[in-house]
Amino acid sequence: MRQFFLSVALAAVISAPVAAPGLAQDFSPVVYVNNAVVTEYEIQQRMRFMQVLNAPEQGRDAAEKALIEDRLRNEAARQIGVEVSDVGLEQGLSEFAGRAGLSTGEFIQVLERSGVERQAYRDFVKAGVAWREVVRQRIAPSVAVSDAELDQALKRIVETPLVTQVLISELIIPAPPGQEQAVMAQAEALTQSVRSEAAFADAARRLSATPSAARGGRLEWMAVDNMPPSLRPIILGLQPGQMTPPLSVSGAVVLFFLRDTRGELRPGAREQQLDYLQVTYASTAEAQGVAAQARSCEELYVFANGLPDQQVQRVTGGQGSIPSGIAVRLASLDENEATVIDRGGAADLVMLCDRTPVLLAGLDSGPVATATTTDGETVAAADSNALPERESVREQIFNRKITQAADAYLAELRADAVIRRN
Repeated sequence: MRQFFLSVALAAVISAPVAAPGLAQDFSPVVYVNNAVVTEYEIQQRMRFMQVLNAPEQGRDAAEKALIEDRLRNEAARQIGVEVSDVGLEQGLSEFAGRAGLSTGEFIQVLERSGVERQAYRDFVKAGVAWREVVRQRIAPSVAVSDAELDQALKRIVETPLVTQVLISELIIPAPPGQEQAVMAQAEALTQSVRSEAAFADAARRLSATPSAARGGRLEWMAVDNMPPSLRPIILGLQPGQMTPPLSVSGAVVLFFLRDTRGELRPGAREQQLDYLQVTYASTAEAQGVAAQARSCEELYVFANGLPDQQVQRVTGGQGSIPSGIAVRLASLDENEATVIDRGGAADLVMLCDRTPVLLAGLDSGPVATATTTDGETVAAADSNALPERESVREQIFNRKITQAADAYLAELRADAVIRRN
């Protein structure tokens, strides 16, 4: 999503006229962060930089907050001996510019057209590179992803319907040449004040320059596949009742409000593979006594120790392959929960060990669909219903936990810092 914001914003900047020379530079300190300072000039530069990026949060307060956090990041790096080399900085500059499909030089030219000096860009990237190394050294070693976390995440993915249709409202505000910043500020104000569909509809009636304005910006159900590819991740990243940040397009600023979604489960998502333990005892009373004590399949194995092999069976199979009498009982059990089936003279203790969507059972071992290109090259074929690989999901969880830990550490640094304003 961030890459989409960057691409859209840069497209607008590249096609815009060259900005007029800025006002006199003001290097007076505005904020003191421990032993560092943030100047008025830096705040103005960061505000322009955030506008070019079409950042979700913009304005003076957001720029000041970002610069304060950069000072804290740099200080944390110095405290553990992290120094950003020239090579490391150049790699960081190139990596960030590459998100918009530009070289470092091309990206700097775009920034300069909007009045952002290259030093502001270098300072921004340098703080990010330094912080990444702080996170790598200080936080990453303590973060791990267990197999249980991974399995749970994969189950949630299988059980979550794929969104196939969306119900959105639009608000498109014209931005004539020279009025782009004022219109963007107006749109940003809406993102702060609009908290409901009714409020969005009222704003659309007043401000939107499209035929849908009379309907409060409301559009009919729209297939996700029919949406512009660059817009899909923006809309799919919302929950019903949320709106996008302002999106800059040629001659306008656009806002979308997600009212509802429709979806469907992946093919086969309802099919389950069951793993259960069946132990046959001489009487119902004996089976019930063991069921009351065993808390897991592993414990049940201990209780069954010494019984003949034919009386202890571990079974794994699809729902359709399990005897109906047992399948009905398993349907109401949670993992490591047991039930007793009276066989008239004997009794079966049945405990559910695991319940896994069939889609996950062969996730890492199934065949990969392929396609042949026009030049004869064989490549993996795209499948919108395909599940992500386990290691890909593990990496996502790891990155999320790293981000949460890093944010918590930064908040701790800010709470401990001496911050005062001129």
